[in-house]
Amino acid sequence: MDSAIERTGAALARAERILVITGAGVSADSGMPTYRGLGGLYNGRTEEGLPIEAALSGPMLRDNPALCWKYLAELGKACLNAQPNAGHEAIAELQRLKPECWVLTQNIDGFHRRAGSPVERLIEIHGELAPLYCQSCGQEDAGLAERLDGPRPPKCVRCGGVLRPPVVLFEEMLPEAAINTLYAELRKGFDAVLLVGTTASFPYIIEPVMRTRAAGGFTAEVNPGLTDLSSVVEERMVGRALDIMPRLLSHIPR
Repeated sequence: MDSAIERTGAALARAERILVITGAGVSADSGMPTYRGLGGLYNGRTEEGLPIEAALSGPMLRDNPALCWKYLAELGKACLNAQPNAGHEAIAELQRLKPECWVLTQNIDGFHRRAGSPVERLIEIHGELAPLYCQSCGQEDAGLAERLDGPRPPKCVRCGGVLRPPVVLFEEMLPEAAINTLYAELRKGFDAVLLVGTTASFPYIIEPVMRTRAAGGFTAEVNPGLTDLSSVVEERMVGRALDIMPRLLSHIPR
């Protein structure tokens, strides 16, 4: 694997426009349990016997906001109680060294921001946890931590409407601004795409890899297991982002 890290590091060093795509596996190294869907927190069914996709869905927030918020609160607490790790920090450093390096993340934990990734080159395709806002009047509510321990669902102090985080729940559309930004950058082309800790099962992950390969660019992945794109990328580095990303970064001149 050392040779794969060396070859990938050399390719990233040569590249100018880079896209790093991250999934739940990056945050698993911070103690967040992995899950294919929202935020990388849950597996299987809830205490109520529901698939977690149903509990954390737009329809559930509408029809039974207390139940939806039971699991949103667990998700929020897990994110707030964990910290970015060396994988997030290495990605932020790569962005510092490469001014045209973008990060596309499926995670809603905010760890890339906290590790120092510039907001103007960060696409949070599933949204983020804060600030909460009122679904009725739009009023923002900055007290995420306090709301997680309060009554569920939390209510707007101005109108009494149900608050929600700006995340993409199951059965909801992806944020238009994030999609537009991604495809605007994709049209410019990338010299390299690096998948880190993602199972690569969504079209907006697969397309950048396929487009970049077709245009002669470099593609690689960091993951403990096989993914849908393992047979497509040029280089595979088997392991945790926490261990591999700092080693990759060591091959890029300061």
